[in-house]
Amino acid sequence: MTTTTDLTQLTGDYALDVAHTRLGFVARHAMVTKVRGAFNEFEGTARIDGADPRNSSVNIVIKTASVDTRNEQRDGHLRTNDFFEIETYPEITFASTAIDQSDETTFKVTGDLTIKDVTKPVSFELEFTGAATDPFGNQRVGFDGSLQINRKDWNVTWNAPLEAGGVLVSEKVTLEFEISAIKQA
Repeated sequence: MTTTTDLTQLTGDYALDVAHTRLGFVARHAMVTKVRGAFNEFEGTARIDGADPRNSSVNIVIKTASVDTRNEQRDGHLRTNDFFEIETYPEITFASTAIDQSDETTFKVTGDLTIKDVTKPVSFELEFTGAATDPFGNQRVGFDGSLQINRKDWNVTWNAPLEAGGVLVSEKVTLEFEISAIKQA
C-alpha cells in the first residue's frame, strides 16, 4: 500500500466505490438528539486533474428510495411526500461547477445540488485523505467532507411542533461525505 500527496500522479477518471463510500446526513430530532442516516444506492464519477485541480469535476446521482436511518418506520416516512417524495423525485444529484485547491490536501468544491427538482449552488471543503493501491491492483483515492444545508431551501419542509416548544426535525441538516473512488483510466 502506498500513499501520496503528489496530486499529479492521481490524474484520471474515477468511479465511486459504493461499498466503501458513505453519503450520509445528520439532523436534530426533537431538539435533543441527532438522527444519522445514509443513502445506500448511488453512483458517482470524478475527473481528477492533479496538475490543475480547477479542471477536475464530480458528478453524483443518489437514489432517494435508498434512504436508511436504521429505523424502518422513519425511513418509510422519509420516502413519502412529507420529505423526499420518491415516486416523483427518485434522485438527488450533485454536479460540480468549480473545484479550487485551498491547501495541500483541501479542496473547495462548488456545484449544483438538486433535491426535489430544486437546484441550488452549494460549496464545501473536501479533504484529500490519501491514495493507495489496494491488494487487487486498483488505484484508490479518499476524500472526506461535510456541508450544512437548510432542507427548506429544497422544499423539504415537513415538521411537527413539540409541546415544550421547538419542532420535531431541525431545518439544518449536515450532509457527510466519506468517499473512496477507484481509478478507471
